[in-house]
Amino acid sequence: MTPIEPQAKPRGTTVVTHTLTAGQTADVVEQITHARNRFASLGRLMKRPRARGLGLDALALVVAVLDVWLIIPKNVETYSIVLSGVACTAMLFHRRWPFLAVLVTVPGYLTGWSQIASMIALGTLARRKQWMWQTMVAAGLVWVCKYVAWPLSEFADLSWRQHIFRGIYGVMYAGLPVAIGLLMATRHQLSQRLAELAASRERERELQEQAIRAAERASLAREMHDVVSHQVTLIAMQAGALVVSAQDKESREAANTIRQLSKRTLDELRDLVGVLRNGVVDDNTRPGLEELPQLLRNAEVPVKVVEQEVPDPVSPAVSRAAFRTVQEALTNINKHAQGARATIRMFPCGSALIVEVTNDRPSHEATDASTRLPSGGHGLMGVRERTVLLGGTFHAGHTPEGGFRLCVTYPMEA
Repeated sequence: MTPIEPQAKPRGTTVVTHTLTAGQTADVVEQITHARNRFASLGRLMKRPRARGLGLDALALVVAVLDVWLIIPKNVETYSIVLSGVACTAMLFHRRWPFLAVLVTVPGYLTGWSQIASMIALGTLARRKQWMWQTMVAAGLVWVCKYVAWPLSEFADLSWRQHIFRGIYGVMYAGLPVAIGLLMATRHQLSQRLAELAASRERERELQEQAIRAAERASLAREMHDVVSHQVTLIAMQAGALVVSAQDKESREAANTIRQLSKRTLDELRDLVGVLRNGVVDDNTRPGLEELPQLLRNAEVPVKVVEQEVPDPVSPAVSRAAFRTVQEALTNINKHAQGARATIRMFPCGSALIVEVTNDRPSHEATDASTRLPSGGHGLMGVRERTVLLGGTFHAGHTPEGGFRLCVTYPMEA
């Protein structure tokens, strides 16, 4: 076998490793975090319109002052220096009054050398006013300041070639700020149009979703009206006939109870169908805690109210949710724990209303499948969803004694 030779290290390369202690690592992490927080704070500050505007004004003022201060010629007149300095002060208000700022910079540009201040003011004017008469007048003044040489005696001595060159440079010095300002204005308008287009598409999407939901609600309302309401109406009619034809008192009372419950179910179905069709919820037609005594009287489950203290300021949503909680708990006891006794506790705790329904172990098991009531398992799920929407808490589970406990907390200000 051929021995494997060790690979040679490339020449000219040096590998340097550093081992940091725990304290040094903590210092490095702290320095990096401090630097990130500093730049993040600066970024958040520059996102504010007022702070960003003041920063731009300060930057424009510094650039204009440097343009005047760094190229002061020898043997210059005093008034040229003064007018150039006054032109720099126009940077303090060039965003608010751009046309006035251009007018203030013109004397300094004509008799001095404050050309950057005039160009900044002209660009701001073009961005604010776009191609209006103020922009055209200001561009003409900047062109004149670049074309005309001061003093006028020197301008008169210029050759025709120099006049042409100064006119061309004047077009460049006046046209460049105008072009940049118009470009910024067009970009801003385009951003606004894109934002409006995105908002319009979002509204269109929402309207389309609403139309789809409305169609689904209308279809569901038709099915409920045609199938469920029809079956419940037949139950009410058969119960009414049984009231008339029953011989004993207990049968008549049971038939009358069935008939009343069927009528109440029809009323609630009618309200629900109206909500599905119109999408408008009428709170006055939906049961609340004020109808809880009637619910307990008509319940086919032995009920014991241990504590019932309902505060006065309870919102309609909480009142309806508490009523539906008790109703669903009694329905589940009648379905799954026939013969069990229900215990209801309802009391305020701070700013919340606690509703607790507990049942003990059923006295007998319903072994005959024909006597069991159908169940889809959606009742407690609906109670949970209603509780979450109102910002409450939901607890349900078996007790150690073999019963079942449902405890729901609703905020009374929901």
